[in-house]
Amino acid sequence: MDIAANLETVRQRIAAACARSGRDPSVVTLVTVTKGQPADIVCSAAQLGLSLFGENRVQEAKAKIGLCPARLQWHLIGHLQSNKCRDAVHFFSMIQSLDSLPLAREIQKWADQSAKTMPVLIEVNVAGESSKFGYSPEKVLADLMEINGLPRIEIQGLMTVAPYSRQPETVRPVFRRLRELKKQCEDLLGAPLLHLSMGMSGDFEVAVEEGATMIRLGSAVLGTRAPAGPAAAAP
Repeated sequence: MDIAANLETVRQRIAAACARSGRDPSVVTLVTVTKGQPADIVCSAAQLGLSLFGENRVQEAKAKIGLCPARLQWHLIGHLQSNKCRDAVHFFSMIQSLDSLPLAREIQKWADQSAKTMPVLIEVNVAGESSKFGYSPEKVLADLMEINGLPRIEIQGLMTVAPYSRQPETVRPVFRRLRELKKQCEDLLGAPLLHLSMGMSGDFEVAVEEGATMIRLGSAVLGTRAPAGPAAAAP
């Protein structure tokens, strides 16, 4: 694989999507998804200047992070079980997959024990897919103020995983709805939220056009995932 060539192509596509929507490419942050990728691939990507990586599983991250440069930042982008919250708070600089009030309270507990403020994104299952985790849009609005009242939790925005489609244009309404929900949340909080994390390798251009500030790309940057190994084993 040629990560450098892939990265250049991705950056050109981001720039084009920003041009179409009147946005500055500098406001779009790339989260390089390393699920199933060994540490040496992460190190190769880091040598090209990438510094923010996303992992789906806490256990895989624990096995991998120590093998990578200490300067890298890691976000948890997959579903978080309550019994993994202590490790999640320790290893990640952001949890992008907060999907319930009980989970928020558990994160609060471990963040408080670590004397750490934990940035989070609230995951929203905009399309209501039964196979995916995440809040319904209505439930986000119902729980928002209580989550915001947890002193160690810092809500920085919203995240969603759009339904898979061979035609990215069909999921534009999902991204648009998340952007609208962010505005509703800001109105409730009386303060701006920094991030909309939306868009993956198959649909990120549409997400950028609809206001994404973070896109989570795996195969578009790193190529096909490597076979599962010690650092890529499921928890």
